[in-house]
Amino acid sequence: MSRKIVITPKKNLFEIDWKEIWDQRDLLYFLTWRDIKIRYKQTVLGVAWIILQPLVSVVVFTIVFGNFAKMPSDNIPYPIFVFIGLLFWNFFSTTLSSSSDSLISNENILKKVYFPKVLAPLSSTLAHIVDLIPMLVILVGMLMYYRVTVTLQALLLLPLLLMMMLVSALGVGMFLAPINAKFRDVRYILPFFIQLMMYATPVIWPSSLFGGTSQIIRIFNPVAEAIEVSRSGFFGTRPMDWPTLILSIGFTGLIFIIGFVYFRRQEDSFIDIL
Repeated sequence: MSRKIVITPKKNLFEIDWKEIWDQRDLLYFLTWRDIKIRYKQTVLGVAWIILQPLVSVVVFTIVFGNFAKMPSDNIPYPIFVFIGLLFWNFFSTTLSSSSDSLISNENILKKVYFPKVLAPLSSTLAHIVDLIPMLVILVGMLMYYRVTVTLQALLLLPLLLMMMLVSALGVGMFLAPINAKFRDVRYILPFFIQLMMYATPVIWPSSLFGGTSQIIRIFNPVAEAIEVSRSGFFGTRPMDWPTLILSIGFTGLIFIIGFVYFRRQEDSFIDIL
């Protein structure tokens, strides 16, 4: 039995047809699983790249910045210090890259089949949750190796911090996706911008280097706050700064709203742009 779908103009930019999205959950699953398979298709090492890339980065950063440059790490063993930073940064950066490129990567299906277009960046974002599993396993192994006692607060905060990365990357990705579809230069500029942003985020250096201004950095850079909160949660390097965390969560929500509203505003022109 065929089902008839009636497409009506949206009344406002915040209007979301949750029933329509729920009805298309199978498509969301298909798009997410497709993105996962495409990412590692015809690669020799396959999903091993998820583990190999951060581990190589940890070794390089430890040798260059930990041993030679003597970068301070707030009394945290530098390998685990930088691994925590890379865990959050890689999750954010890869998710941002995929979500910003989601309209182009789904160009063929967008032109042929009607479905809620927000599923495109959402599926690209969800696909990277799989990457977190081996990374978290490695983190647990490193914590056990260095005999770090994990507190209940750290365990409870970790999912919240990862959700901050997911929401902030999705928000920025939804904002950039329509721009990327119209101006393909974005896909070339974004990797360079992401690389610069990594050095403006406390991945390889502690935010304590910037003294009082580190609080401002953590508020307006959700990745920085997630990294600092996780480090302090596992190692107790500083007391929990709840006001800064709450403000950072609020700014993350603002990023998502701005990205979502802009995405919805440009939605009607996607097919013409592509």
